[in-house]
Amino acid sequence: MEHTHDYIQWLFPIPEAGRFNGFAPLLVEEARIAFADDESLRVKQRRSLDVMLAFFGLARRERIIDPLADLNMGEHIWLKRGGHNHLRISRIIRSLHLCHQPELAAAFQHAVITTQGVVSEQSLGYWRAATQT
Repeated sequence: MEHTHDYIQWLFPIPEAGRFNGFAPLLVEEARIAFADDESLRVKQRRSLDVMLAFFGLARRERIIDPLADLNMGEHIWLKRGGHNHLRISRIIRSLHLCHQPELAAAFQHAVITTQGVVSEQSLGYWRAATQT
């Protein structure tokens, strides 16, 4: 998952095209309505979220997201000053919010902002703003 960059756009669509996968669908209004009306779409996105949470060393219990007990704060891939995983996190928060899962967006947002690491203020700012649109 770390070295492949074209899957995240499919799992967590947003209205804007990403740099790594111009073939992924955009989150258009019809898709947002579909997420609002179809619980099975939201369930599938939650499954995708669970996969990504495990990758990030986090876990979900219903609407709460916490670090796993063995998360190495000093060495984990996203607890650094920058990198493409910060973009992935921003996308996931925003997609969850836009796809009618605002509680999960807020829980993930809270988890990544409050987990201790060496994340840049710029990334933290993007994560805070991801639910504002």
